[in-house]
Amino acid sequence: MKHIFQKGKSDNSPVLLLLHGTGGTEQDLLPLAGMIDPDAAVLSVRGNVSENGMPRFFRRLAEGIFDEEDLIFRTKELNDFLSEASEQYGFDRNNVYAIGYSNGANIAGSLLFHYEHSLKGAMLHHPMVPRRGIELPNLDDTHVFIGAGKNDPLCLPEESTELQSLLEQAGAKVQLHWESNGHSLTRTEVEAAANWYNMIK
Repeated sequence: MKHIFQKGKSDNSPVLLLLHGTGGTEQDLLPLAGMIDPDAAVLSVRGNVSENGMPRFFRRLAEGIFDEEDLIFRTKELNDFLSEASEQYGFDRNNVYAIGYSNGANIAGSLLFHYEHSLKGAMLHHPMVPRRGIELPNLDDTHVFIGAGKNDPLCLPEESTELQSLLEQAGAKVQLHWESNGHSLTRTEVEAAANWYNMIK
């Protein structure tokens, strides 16, 4: 997968996995990594799917309707890539925190839904529920921050609270943070994620 890797301050530094929104690239979320943890290693990945020339991490059938088969395939692809990258760059596969926005948050959520120990933690900005009706892996040691919009037209508040509930039922420790800026990712939301991250890491 097309990506950028930046070494951390030490070999034991956490790795921030950056996952952009629809139409973004591996450059988009680099400023967030500096705000969250300037000492961390960074692995920023570009989605392998193109929708009318816009990079995405998996296909969708329509706005808000995921291509579930492709989501499952692409989630495995990303999980396998993380394992390969950890060997290539020498980082701890069990010390990866995802930072995802919109489509990137959805693929990060899908990693949590499908693979135990795929992520140590995740900052999900405006995610949806990736899949329904499946049994989640044990997420007892997993911390999740959800940034949501009370007036988000693409990701309704009920979607955010449902995702929180599903993750908590699987054992994850979840903090749900509300904003009122639609589907936008704001500085205050990133600062809230940074405060959460510094408490749990």
